[in-house]
Amino acid sequence: MEPKPPRDERPPAVGQKMKTVSVALVLCLNVGVDPPDVVKTSPCARLECWIDPLSMSPQKALETIGANLQKQYENWQPRARYKQSLDPTVDEVKKLCTSLRRNAKEERVLFHYNGHGVPRPTVNGEIWVFNKNYTQYIPLSIYDLQTWMGSPSIFVYDCSNAGIIVKSFKQFALQREQELEVAAINPSHPLAQMPLPPSMKNCIQLAACEASELLPMNPDLPADLFTSCLTTPIKIALRWFCMQKSAKLVPGVTLDLIEKIPGRLNDRRTPLGELNWIFTAITDTIAWNVLPRDLFQKLFRQDLLVASLFRNFLLAERIMRSYNCTPVSSPRLPPTYMHAMWQAWDLAVDICLSQLPTIIEEGTAFRHSPFFAEQLTAFQVWLTMGVENRNPPEQLPIVLQVLLSQVHRLRALDLLGRFLDLGPWAVSLALSVGIFPYVLKLLQSSARELRPLLVFIWAKILAVDSSCQADLVKDNGHKYFLSVLADNYMPAEHRTMAVFILAVIVNSYNTGQEACLQGNLIANCLEQLSDPHPLLRQWVAICLGRIWQNFDPARWCGVRDSAHEKLYTLLSDPIPEVRCAAVFALGTFVGNSAERTDHSTTIDHNVAMMLAQLINDGSPVVRKELVVALSHLVVQYESNFCTVALQFIEEEKNYTVPSPANTAEPGNLTPVRDSPAIPRLRSVNSYTNIRAVTTARNLNKSLQNLNLNEEGGPAAFSPGNLSTSSSASSTLGSPDNDEYILSFETIDKMRRVSSYSSLNSLIGVSFNSVYTQIWRVLLHLAADPFPEVSDLAMKVLNSIAYKATVNARPQRILDSGSLTQSAPASPTSKGTHIHQAGGSPPMPSTSSSSLTNDVPKPPAREPPAARPPYTPTLGGQAPHSHQFPRTRKMFDKGPEQAADDGDEAGAHRNYISAALQTGLCDWSAKYFAQPVMKIPEEHDLESQVRMERQWRFLRNARVRRHSRSITQRGVSRLDDQIFINRNPGVPSVVKFHPFNTCIAVADKDSICFWDWEKGERLDYFYNGNPRYTRITSMEYLNGHDCSLLLTATDDGALRIWKNFADQKNPEMVTAWQGLSDMLPTTRGQASTSTHSLARRVSIYLDRSKQGGAGMVVDWEQETGLLMTSGDVRVIRIWDTDREMKVQDIPTGADSCVTSLSCDSQRSLIVAGLGDGSVRVFDRRMGPNDCRVMTYREHGAWVVKAHLQKETDGCIISVSVNGDVRFFEPRTPDSVNVLQTVKGLTALDIHPQANLFACGSMNQFIAVYNASGDVISNIKYYDGFMGQRIGAISCLAFHPHWPHLAVGSNDYYMSIYSAEKRLR
Repeated sequence: MEPKPPRDERPPAVGQKMKTVSVALVLCLNVGVDPPDVVKTSPCARLECWIDPLSMSPQKALETIGANLQKQYENWQPRARYKQSLDPTVDEVKKLCTSLRRNAKEERVLFHYNGHGVPRPTVNGEIWVFNKNYTQYIPLSIYDLQTWMGSPSIFVYDCSNAGIIVKSFKQFALQREQELEVAAINPSHPLAQMPLPPSMKNCIQLAACEASELLPMNPDLPADLFTSCLTTPIKIALRWFCMQKSAKLVPGVTLDLIEKIPGRLNDRRTPLGELNWIFTAITDTIAWNVLPRDLFQKLFRQDLLVASLFRNFLLAERIMRSYNCTPVSSPRLPPTYMHAMWQAWDLAVDICLSQLPTIIEEGTAFRHSPFFAEQLTAFQVWLTMGVENRNPPEQLPIVLQVLLSQVHRLRALDLLGRFLDLGPWAVSLALSVGIFPYVLKLLQSSARELRPLLVFIWAKILAVDSSCQADLVKDNGHKYFLSVLADNYMPAEHRTMAVFILAVIVNSYNTGQEACLQGNLIANCLEQLSDPHPLLRQWVAICLGRIWQNFDPARWCGVRDSAHEKLYTLLSDPIPEVRCAAVFALGTFVGNSAERTDHSTTIDHNVAMMLAQLINDGSPVVRKELVVALSHLVVQYESNFCTVALQFIEEEKNYTVPSPANTAEPGNLTPVRDSPAIPRLRSVNSYTNIRAVTTARNLNKSLQNLNLNEEGGPAAFSPGNLSTSSSASSTLGSPDNDEYILSFETIDKMRRVSSYSSLNSLIGVSFNSVYTQIWRVLLHLAADPFPEVSDLAMKVLNSIAYKATVNARPQRILDSGSLTQSAPASPTSKGTHIHQAGGSPPMPSTSSSSLTNDVPKPPAREPPAARPPYTPTLGGQAPHSHQFPRTRKMFDKGPEQAADDGDEAGAHRNYISAALQTGLCDWSAKYFAQPVMKIPEEHDLESQVRMERQWRFLRNARVRRHSRSITQRGVSRLDDQIFINRNPGVPSVVKFHPFNTCIAVADKDSICFWDWEKGERLDYFYNGNPRYTRITSMEYLNGHDCSLLLTATDDGALRIWKNFADQKNPEMVTAWQGLSDMLPTTRGQASTSTHSLARRVSIYLDRSKQGGAGMVVDWEQETGLLMTSGDVRVIRIWDTDREMKVQDIPTGADSCVTSLSCDSQRSLIVAGLGDGSVRVFDRRMGPNDCRVMTYREHGAWVVKAHLQKETDGCIISVSVNGDVRFFEPRTPDSVNVLQTVKGLTALDIHPQANLFACGSMNQFIAVYNASGDVISNIKYYDGFMGQRIGAISCLAFHPHWPHLAVGSNDYYMSIYSAEKRLR
C-alpha cells in the first residue's frame, strides 16, 4: 500500500502547526509604462509569470498574469483563499489586507508584492501604488501595511532594492514594541488611549535582492525571476541548467525540449515528478544541515506553504547570486548556495535530461534516477563506518523522503531503525527532521515484512518521547501493535516491543486505555504471561499494570479473566525484573480508586496475601515495588489500617518485655520494662535485651514449627514467618529518627512485640485480619537491610500512624453489631471526599469487642456523613512538615503543601500515593532507548573494560603460580610478622582478598580495609546493621574480577558492597534477608561437661556473643550459589543471579550451624553444628534424603568444618576442645585425629599448604602442619616491647600465599608469614 504524502511531500512535524489561510497577490505592473527610476536594457527581461505582457492588450495581460500567479501558488497551497489586487490604490490595498486578516483570525496571511511597474521603495519605508486614474505613483507606508496585515504574516517582495523594505519593516516593528511597553507601564499616556498596534514578532519576509541591488535584466530570464524561483522552481532550475556552459555536455537538450518533459509534478513515477521529489529532498536536506534546529522547525515544519517557499528560496539564492543579486530573508538564513548537495541536484538533472531526446523522439522507457539508492548507501556507510562521537548524518531528511517510495522503503526503514538504535540523541534528531507523520502513516500498511521494522522504530521513538500516545490512538495506530502482539508467529523480541509500545499508549492516558481495552489487550497479554522470553513476560505484566491503573472497566475485565491469579505465577519467576513487574501489576490492580464491593474487597485481600509472600524476596527492587503495591492497599482501606495502627501503637506502649525463662546466667540478661513514662524514641539498649525477648523456650518451639513449612506455598504465610526476624533497617540513607512519628526503634520494637503478643493472642485486633497481616509485613519491610526499601516502608507506616494519631481516631466508633457489616473501607475517589457507600470487608467478629474497648471515643457529637472521615487538628501550618524531612534523597518530591488545600485528609492521602513510586517502568523503558545492536563493551576486544579484565586475569595467574611454588616447597615456619596495626574496632572476622594486597577486617558493625603490603588503611565504613546485631561472616564475591564484598550479620541479613578499598565511596549493591527467623541459641547444647568450657570461651571473646553462631555463609564462585545457615534449622541456598532462594535443606538437628563448606564438583555441603555433629548433605537430592552422612565424634561445638576441594578431598573438622578430625566422605568413622590446644576460639585451614592455625583464649596462636606437628607458636607481637597477644577473636589464611591474619580482643590485627627467603 502506498501511503499518500501531503501535497508538498512532507507533513509538518508534531508540535505547533500553522496554516497560511489567505493570500493577497498585489501586482503593480502598469503594463507598457516603465517607471522613471529604472533604465532598462534592450533587449530586457520581459516575462512575468511566464507570460510576455506585450503579446496582448495591457488590461488582458495584467489579468492573465494575475490568474497565472494564483495558479502557481495554488500548486503549493490549494486550500487557501486567494485575492488578486491588480494595479491597486492605497485604499484597495487597505481593504484587501484588513478583510483577509479578519477572516484569517489567528492564522497566517501571505502578502505578495510585485513592484515592476512602479518606482523603487524609499528609504523612509514606503512602497508605491497608483492613484485612481493612473496619473500618479502614491507611496504606501510599511507601518500602515503592518497595521492592516497584523501577525502572523509572510511578505514576499519582488522588486529592485527590496532589501530596503526588510530594514524599514524591522525598524517599524521595534517602534511598535516600544509603544506597547509604554502603554503597558503608563495607562494615562496618550499612546495607551489609542487602539494598540499589533506586535510584529511572528512575521516572515522574503525579498528579491539587497537594499542597493537591481533585479537582473538578462533577456533569457523572466522579469520576475524571484517569483519564478519561489513558485515554479523546477521549470526555472532546468532553464538555468541549460544556460550554463556545462549544459553543452548534454547533446540535443534545448530550452524548447525542456518544455516537453513528460509527467506531472506530483506523480513520482514520471520524469518531472521524480525531479520534483529529488528537489524537495535536496533542499530539505540542505536546510536541515545548515539551519539551527529551532529555525528549521519554525520555517520548514510548521506551515506547508512557508516550508515550500523557503525550500524554493534556497534555489532562488543559488540562481540569483549567479547574476549578482542576493535574495534576503527575515529571519536570516546562513548562505546555502555553495552546499555540496547542489552537485547531487546537478547530477540528477543531467541524468534526467540526457534521456530526454530518446524518450521524446523514440518513446523509450524512462530510467529512474539512482539518486535515492545512492543516498541510502551514503547513509549506510555513515552508520557502519562512523565513530562514536560524530556529526549527524547529512542524509537523514532524504531517508525520510525515501519512505514514500515502495521501491526503497524496506531498506530505508532498516537503516532508519539502525540509526535510531544509536541512542536517544538519534531519536531526537529523527523527530526534529519530521519522521513522525511518515512512520505513523506506515502503520496503515498491511505489508508483513514491514512489521518487525516498524515495531522496532516505534519502540525506539516511544522510549525517548512518550508524548505521542494521543496521535497514535487518534490514527488507530494501537491496532497495529495489538495485531503484532496477538501474532504468535512473530518472534518474542518483536512482541516485546509491541507490548512495550502498548504499555506507553495506556500509560496514564484514559483514551488509550479504553481503545486498548476494546482491542482485547488484556486477554492478549494474559496469553503471553508464560512466554519463555523474560523481557516479554516483564513488559506484559507492566502493560497489564498500566491498563487497569485508575481505570475500573479494565480492572473488572481482568477480574473476569482472573488476571490476578494468572499473575501469581510470575511472583516466583526466576528473573527479578519479571517478579517486580508482576508486583507492580498486582499493586495497581488493588490500587484502583473506584467503589468497592464485597467481591472486589475479597479479591484485594487475596492479592494482598499473595504479595505478602514476597516479604523475603532476594531482590531489593522487588521488595521496593512490594512496599508501593501494599501502599496502594493501605490508601484503599485507610480506616481499617488506622484501627490496626492504633492497636499496635497502644500494644507497643503497654508491652513489657517477658523475663527470660531458662537462661543460664540471668545476671547478663536484664529484662527491660518499657513503661509509657519512658519517652518512646529511646533506643533499644543492647543486644542482650532483645535476645532475652526470644529466649522463652515455648516461643522458640512454636516459631520452629511455623518455620518448617516455609516451602509450602500459601500455607507458609503465617505471622510467625513474618515478624520474628530481628533484622532492622540501616539508618544509612534514612532520615533522623525523630523526624518521624514512629521512629525506627519504635517500629522495630512494635514488630517484635506484635509477633510475641499475637502468638499469645494478646493483641486486640484478631491477628488473622488481612489488615493486621499486611501491617506486620510493612513493619518487617521497615526493618529491611536495604535502606531504600526501609525508607519507603517507613513512609507508609508513618503516613497511617500520622492519620491514626494526629487526626485522632477513626470517624465513628462502631458497636460490635455494626462493625461486622460496615467498617468503611474508605475507597478514594479522585475528589477529596471519601465515599461512605459501598460494601466493605466483613471483619472477624472477635475483634469487635476489643476494638470498642481499646479505642477512646471521640466527642459524642456525630459528624455529618458527607464530611471526610479525618479532619485536620493542626491550625494553618503545613500538617506534616515535622514528619517528612525535606532533605530526602530517595524518590522524594517533598510533601505537597496541604495548607492551602483546605481538606487535609485528601492532601495527605495524595502525598502517600504520589510520593511512593519506584520508577520501575521508566527504568525498564530505558532498555529500549539504549543501543540493542551494539556489541557490549566486555565483548569489544579494544574496550577498556576488556583490557582491565585481561590484566586482572594475568595477575591472578601470576599469584596462583608464584604461591603454589612456595607452598609446594613446604612451609617450615610461619611466624614472620609482616603487618600489624590497631583496628578501629575489635576484629570479629578477617578476610584476605584472594589476589590483591587488601584485607577486610570487620568489627561489630563496620568494615576496615588495609593494604597489608604497604601497611596503610584504605577505607573504613559502616555496614548499616542495627546496633544489637553484629557481623559474623564475610566473603569476597568475584574475587578474580571486579570484587564485591558480602557481609552477613546475625539477624540473618546479607549486604553486598562495591567500590570499597579504593578512592570511591563504598556503595551497597544489594541487601536482603538471607535467613528469616534467626533463633539465638546458647552455645554447646551437646553435653554438660563441655557446656561450661564453650560458654567460658564465648564470654571471654565478647560479652555480646551470648547468642549462637550468628550467620555462617559459604560462597560457590563457579555456580553463583550462596549457602547460608546459622541459628536456624535449615541450610538455605540462594541463587545470586536470580536473586532468589533455591532450596532449604533441613539440618535435622536441634542446634545451630557453626560452619559451612561446599564443593560444587560433588554438589556436597558439609556443616559443623553447635552440638558437635558434622553433617554432609548432597544438594541434588530431596529435602528428606539429602543428608548423606552424620559424624558425631566431636563432643562439643564445632569451630570449623572444611571440605577440601579436590575430587577425593576429605573433611577436616575441629571443635572447641581442640580435637582435629579427618573424615573420608564415604566412610562412617574418622581416618585421623590430632589433638591441639584447649579453649579453641578460632581456626582456619590453608587450602593449598596443608596448614592449620588455632587461636586460643589463652592468648597464643599455634600453627600445625598436616601431620599434627607444631611449626610455630606465636605469643608476643614483634616490637612493641614484646607485648603479649590478646585473646584471639578471629584468624584467617590467605587463599594462596602462606599468610595468616590474626585479630585479637585488644583491637590489634597482625599478619604472619613464612620466612623471607621462601617468599
